Amino acid sequence: MSESPSFERHDHAQCRDSALAQADAICAERGLRLTPTRRRVLEILLESHAALGAYDVLERLRAEGHAAQPPVAYRALDFLVEHGLAHRIARLSAFIACHQPAGCHAPAFLICRACHLVAEAQSPPKQGALGRDARALGFEIEEAVIEAQGLCPACSGTAR
Repeated sequence: MSESPSFERHDHAQCRDSALAQADAICAERGLRLTPTRRRVLEILLESHAALGAYDVLERLRAEGHAAQPPVAYRALDFLVEHGLAHRIARLSAFIACHQPAGCHAPAFLICRACHLVAEAQSPPKQGALGRDARALGFEIEEAVIEAQGLCPACSGTAR
């Protein structure tokens, strides 16, 4: 597994532009509408790798002149999550843009408790130790959401 862009130095503009291009392609392929509001919400999520709450997104929309009410932000976030363009981080009651929206995956989330950056670990729970344990017990995992909290390299002082 390579390190998530959330925890390493990278060209964030390219990261954002690539994710937006993927979102456009996915929506076109699936016949979905990435409305201006949905697109702007995705852009807001892509501005950093930190998780944002729905009200943070709503405040950004309002500051930009959108006549946004809470249902507008929630509907846009629900659309993005439903179609794999964003993830909900339950531990933080917040959302992040998906790092691999074109792929079908079940990431585990690594959440920095200090700076709230979130990285996607691309180790499907069905294939790891949890999957092996489940199979040994005759249990079939249909969905798993794993959220691990700790310190990112920058906050722990181990940044490369």
